[in-house]
Formats: sequence, C-alpha cells, structure tokens
Amino acid sequence: MKKEDIKELIEFFNEMDMNKIKIKDGDFEIELEKFADCCELPKPTPAPIAPAPTPVNVVVSSEVKTSNTPKNTINSPMVGTFYAAPSPGAAPFVKVGQRVRKGDVIGIIEAMKIMNEIEAEFDCQITETLVADGQPVEFAMPLFGVEKI
Repeated sequence: MKKEDIKELIEFFNEMDMNKIKIKDGDFEIELEKFADCCELPKPTPAPIAPAPTPVNVVVSSEVKTSNTPKNTINSPMVGTFYAAPSPGAAPFVKVGQRVRKGDVIGIIEAMKIMNEIEAEFDCQITETLVADGQPVEFAMPLFGVEKI
C-alpha cells in the first residue's frame, strides 16, 4: 500500500462506527484501533497555589539542656512489639525501683509472631520505664532507664 492509500484508510476508519480493523494483504499488514472515551486520561488541572507562609519568630536559647534519656539504659535487641508482662492482665516482669540481676527477664518483644524474652544485660535497678506495654519498638531503642549496681 502507498502512503496515500494508508491516509485514506485512516480517514475512512475514523468516519466508521468500528473500534478496530486489521487488514492483511500479502506481506503488508496494518491494524487500527480506536480507544473508547472511558479510557481517555483526564486533562491535568493546575495545582492550587499555596498561600505564602506566615513569618515565625524563633527564640534561640544559649542554655544547655540535659537529655531526658537516662545515662544507662537497656535497649531493644530487635524490631517488634514490646510487652511488659507475660500475658494480658498479668503483673509486669519489672517495676520502677525493682532490682534485677543479669539474665532476669524484664520484658518480651514479639517479632514475626515469635515471643522473645528480653533479659537484663547486667545487675541493675530499674529507674524508668521508657516504653509502654504494646508499643512498637525499633532496634537499639531504649526500653528501661537503669542504674548499674
């Protein structure tokens, strides 16, 4: 087929109620297809212009603030969900003020449906609980503030 014949075929196809046509003549083959209105992409709409930000006054203090995180902590050895007690409604493994020995269970971290007991890494006294029961924890996240004995 010649270029003019193909142009004429396209014009004819556009005027017809057909959605698809395929013509094969020896080695020559052509396929035309119309897309339905449902498949057309919506025209882009301009993004709303955001109002100019309002100025904010910032006061910088020269005072050095101490961190609220205790000096010694027992940290999470894995990512998971922290549980303070062996089962719902049961007493927690440890309480603030309690002394624990190295190897004592101080909590559980559930990771991939496996309950992993977390043990004290050294003899210490619990000074602060830093995570709530049922809270997601990250690797190396402080769980308890402690004072080494």
